[in-house]
Amino acid sequence: MLSVVIPAYNEEGTVAEAARRTASVLRLARIPYELIFVDDGSSDGTWDAVKAASRENPRVRGLSFSRNFGKEAAILAGLEAARGECCAVMDCDLQHPPEKLPEMFRLWQEGWELVNGVKTERGRESGFHRLAVRIFNRILGGATGTDMSRASDFKLMDRQVAQVLLSLPERRTFFRALAPWTGFRETELEYRVEERKTGKSHWSFFSLARYAAAGIVGSTAAPLQIVTVLGCGVLLLALVLGVVTLANEILGRPVPGERGIVLLLLALGGCLMLSMGLMGYYLGRVFAEVQRRPRYLVARSCGPEEEK
Repeated sequence: MLSVVIPAYNEEGTVAEAARRTASVLRLARIPYELIFVDDGSSDGTWDAVKAASRENPRVRGLSFSRNFGKEAAILAGLEAARGECCAVMDCDLQHPPEKLPEMFRLWQEGWELVNGVKTERGRESGFHRLAVRIFNRILGGATGTDMSRASDFKLMDRQVAQVLLSLPERRTFFRALAPWTGFRETELEYRVEERKTGKSHWSFFSLARYAAAGIVGSTAAPLQIVTVLGCGVLLLALVLGVVTLANEILGRPVPGERGIVLLLLALGGCLMLSMGLMGYYLGRVFAEVQRRPRYLVARSCGPEEEK
């Protein structure tokens, strides 16, 4: 059986269509399936829509968080609740086309343990958004050694891969990079990002920035190495300036003006504060891991034999 995990946050208008279209595709392909919607603490009628879809189709199940825990937690909750021999993850807004699921399933049957959906195009995005995504993918890809330029959360994995992801001890994860990290046999399947049929994206610039920062910090310690390099550069610059100043004093030449020194001190102070903030961010992640709080809290569930 194929378990399809569908995280949903304020997707009241897309749940019904996502359930209907995905079920229709898998039914026509004669693939045994279950659909698991995970309501990530939505403030609209998403949970009511999930319950309605479950009443209409007994193969639809639902989980609802007590509050918003984030997409990564929703993915893990869905994987933990899944009963299938393989699991797929796709977005509720249908930008991940369900029509690709049968192809992914056939690749899994051929022996591939992880099937990664990769984008042939990103759809309509602003130039600034494309630039920010390109920078993020370049940094994360270089740090992790994986190509993140076309990567997405649209994946199908064997039960063994899902169990490995669930067994990892960290509280905060980055599913997009973590799944390939497991090292199981993987392949790619191209797809075109579809436009949203209803509503609008809930990803603002600042939420994307937080998501990118969490992904980078959770996947690599490279930014801390950059701080070390920056510190060495500042030290070298200070030594050079010290030698130049001493030489000017000995030779009786004028020392650089106070304005230049003030600007230099401000620049050095800015670099120092930035470095301390970066180290504080990593320290905050360590603090969150040490607390060992649950990744998520399920408040309600629905589906066959489990309506609560």
